[in-house]
Amino acid sequence: MSASDGRSPLTSEMKSPMPLLSRRHTSGENEIRNLASISSSLLPAFGTVMGEGSVHLKRFVIAPYDRRYRWWRTFLVVLVVYSAWSSPFELAFRKTSTGALLPVDLVVDAFFAIDIILTFFVAYLDKTTYLLIDDHKKIAMRYITHLWFPMDVASTLPFQTIYRIFTGKMHNGDVFGFLNLLRLWRLRRVSELFSRLEKDTRFSYFWTRYCKLISVTLFAVHIAGCFYYWLAIHYTVSDDTWIGSQVPDFEDRSIWLGYTYSMYWSLVTLTTTGYGDLHAQNTGEKVFSIFYMLFNIGLTAYLIGNMTNLIVHSSIRTFAMRDGIHQVLSYASKNRLPEGLKEQMLAHVTLKFKTAELQQEEVLQDLPKAIRSGIAQHLFRKTVDNSYLFKGVSEDFIVQLVPEMRAEYYPPKVDIVIQNEISTDLYIIVSGAVDLVTLKNGMEQFLSKLGSPDMFGEIGVIFNIPQPFTVRTKRLSQVIRISHNHFKQLVQPLTEDGKIILSNFLQHLKGSKEEVLKEMPFVTELLGETNVEAMAPTEEPQNRDESSQETKRKSMVYAPDILPVRVVLHGHHPDIEQKEENGGKLAHVPDSIKDLLGLAEKKLGKRGTTILMADGSQVEDLNALRDNDHLYIF
Repeated sequence: MSASDGRSPLTSEMKSPMPLLSRRHTSGENEIRNLASISSSLLPAFGTVMGEGSVHLKRFVIAPYDRRYRWWRTFLVVLVVYSAWSSPFELAFRKTSTGALLPVDLVVDAFFAIDIILTFFVAYLDKTTYLLIDDHKKIAMRYITHLWFPMDVASTLPFQTIYRIFTGKMHNGDVFGFLNLLRLWRLRRVSELFSRLEKDTRFSYFWTRYCKLISVTLFAVHIAGCFYYWLAIHYTVSDDTWIGSQVPDFEDRSIWLGYTYSMYWSLVTLTTTGYGDLHAQNTGEKVFSIFYMLFNIGLTAYLIGNMTNLIVHSSIRTFAMRDGIHQVLSYASKNRLPEGLKEQMLAHVTLKFKTAELQQEEVLQDLPKAIRSGIAQHLFRKTVDNSYLFKGVSEDFIVQLVPEMRAEYYPPKVDIVIQNEISTDLYIIVSGAVDLVTLKNGMEQFLSKLGSPDMFGEIGVIFNIPQPFTVRTKRLSQVIRISHNHFKQLVQPLTEDGKIILSNFLQHLKGSKEEVLKEMPFVTELLGETNVEAMAPTEEPQNRDESSQETKRKSMVYAPDILPVRVVLHGHHPDIEQKEENGGKLAHVPDSIKDLLGLAEKKLGKRGTTILMADGSQVEDLNALRDNDHLYIF
């Protein structure tokens, strides 16, 4: 278990805790490379340099999280369980301390003596600097000057055997029995084990706590029974004791008979059953029984409190779900909502709790951005790559887009998007299926079915218009969405990617079903006016100098939004009121004023030379126009 001979670049006083975190070792070297298990007590100091390699400890120094050392400590816990049982038992039944259990005690004490020696070679973490200390002198001074060392020695020395070596006699007095109780100091190892298991996600927290409570209860029953028997054998009149009144000459009977009676009395008293067959007969026993029952009150409160906490913790999500459903039903009842809406609300609340473990938004929010981005890339990258809108875009755009997306689940027969509502998000279907539905003359009409990796909501986002369709789930569906604002912020600086997206979008619209296009007449006009092939980006020569690349990069950073600006055209002066069909003609701004005048002639049926805004100002730069501006051309 000793470390290798190598030296860290750091000084011996400045060892990083990184080596403690290993679960695997290279052959021949005690190196620590895996961060799979991190103790809450291990925190690297600010400014501590952690290289990619492992930091070596000094020779003959053991890392406290060395796998072999941890197995050694686990083995010692098994011996602690024996010590916790044997120490009170040997006090009550003195014959065993010099008989059958004596050799076993000596072997157990020998193992703990070895552990004392090993402790002088185990590195420790400085609580003030959180640096690993592997200096032998500092390790020894820390151990000796703490309470641990004298208590470890006192609980390990075989006092009775030492007395026999020096005197040649075997002493059967109680003094050695009470000295043996010092072995209970070792119980701190059991407490540390349970504390570590409670933090280890590989073990059930419920069953770890349950085993801990059972262990505490059994130890309390055992030690109380042994002390009560010890009172009986030290009373002057054996028949006037709790056991002597039932078992005459109990001191000469079997040891296990006395132990059985002791455990029976202790357990009956602990559970407050109180059959009355075994009860205190003298003052000493009555005083002990009083204190034992007072102790039981606290122990019972501790057990009930912990068990209640475990049960409530395991069902807290169920309570939260029931409360959520109750609130939905109460809200729907008070506001007299129709059954269809109420069923959608209930389905959404139920699905929210069922998928909470899959989404875990509160967990992701606490993670660093790089980790969140890696998770998003792992979960959604393939779906985004397969969606038609983002085919052919650059890697930079995809890397920026995917982390901005949010996953959502929807139950069957739920409206994700409602016709004519404001466009706020675009969606990609990960799994499941949805229907496109439109409302005509008060009747719903089915238009199309979409599945993975189809998109919806992009028409409203790109054209900046209300949603043209209602989108309703056919079955349980998972979608990822990105907000309108985030999408445009990503597209604006990436001109070439924006052109690719717009080209993909228009190509997709051209291939859409006739029923879908009929619901968007302005799209048909747009497709007739737009040369889709001309919008696709042309490939540039591969051999470009660095200055041209830098120039393009800078121009892309400040490039305007490539998505088309939609305006309303009028064929008269803004101060003249005229009745127009549909309040004007909708159009997208072309590249130049000349093209705009030509487009206006085509849509309005007359040629104009002047372009004014609604406030009477003349338009000289098309880049100043915004969505839904009204242009007056005459």
